[in-house]
Amino acid sequence: MASSTEALSRRLSAAVRGLSGAWYGRHMAATERAIRTRLPLVDLVLEVRDARIPASSAFELLSRRTLEHDGRRVVVLNKADLADPSETKKWVAYINQRSCSCVPVNSHNRESIKALLNIVQSRIREIKHAESNCTGTVLLVGIPNVGKSAIVNAMHQIGRIGAAEKGKLKQAIVNSHPGETRDITGYKVASHPNIYVLDTPGVLSPTFANDDSGSRLALTGAIRDSLLEEYDIAQFLLAVLNSKEEYCKWENLNQVADNFSCDAVCGSNTKKRQYVSDHTQDFIVKAVRKVLFGSVSFCKEDLGKGDEFRRLIESQIMSLREIFKISTEPSDDMHKPVALKLLNLYRTGRLGHYTLDHVPDVNQDVLHK
Repeated sequence: MASSTEALSRRLSAAVRGLSGAWYGRHMAATERAIRTRLPLVDLVLEVRDARIPASSAFELLSRRTLEHDGRRVVVLNKADLADPSETKKWVAYINQRSCSCVPVNSHNRESIKALLNIVQSRIREIKHAESNCTGTVLLVGIPNVGKSAIVNAMHQIGRIGAAEKGKLKQAIVNSHPGETRDITGYKVASHPNIYVLDTPGVLSPTFANDDSGSRLALTGAIRDSLLEEYDIAQFLLAVLNSKEEYCKWENLNQVADNFSCDAVCGSNTKKRQYVSDHTQDFIVKAVRKVLFGSVSFCKEDLGKGDEFRRLIESQIMSLREIFKISTEPSDDMHKPVALKLLNLYRTGRLGHYTLDHVPDVNQDVLHK
């Protein structure tokens, strides 16, 4: 299955390259210039990456810098709650080996953010030689949709609550769509020493050093779905789900007395029918898991062959149309509603925890420096 998955990945990556950097508009170019100007002026740089794609989500602008060698850079692997925990540990160790501090973070977990804030405070104190009344500045950078605004909001909330002065909290706009932050804005996150974090818009390079990065960036939402065919992204997602072992954890669903079958979802139960349009309901998510588990586990075809693998994915899409209660009438975009719902479940962690980037050999120099 690995070769079939790689083939779909290459096809999606080729589609991304075919966009010729369509996501890189004037606002990204202006932001890149502004960040480049501020880099020498700040005390610390927090580079936020997506823990599911620690290499693919590296911030290109820093690849030509040497911040990690002077202790002014911390790599933050956000969305660690959506990644494979064992792989995240490997990535943290790998990045730490390269003389650059790395910390996994879940921006929706208070304790996780407090740990990050403690690291920032400690690092600023070191840089400022333990001066208590000094002011430290932190630049928050990263590609679109890695959760920078969610992180700065959470840090600001915790910092202001702990500060002597209370006041109205100025929050950054958090959006699930990439590219929503347009201005560089400062937020106070701590006192004694005073620490200000500059939240910057996401910047995604128009070209990628790794040809496979495009498919992973598309799947995790760093590139707007509307720029691509959502069905192509969903096909790649299903290829990932089918080739990983995560689906084996759903085996017990097949021993449940059809509570989560399509008949149960689409049946006559009034309460369930009331919520059947909401694909995030637990009983629908379980139905999706059951269908995916069954289709892979009981498939008699050789999934190492591309044609059989594609037929499996097409059959899964058709089954999911029933689960999601989407019309089976042929149309030009008949697969789009299924693709959008499926991608949403993956991106919110409802279909398991996956890390798409493999940790490179320590002797390889493929990570952005």
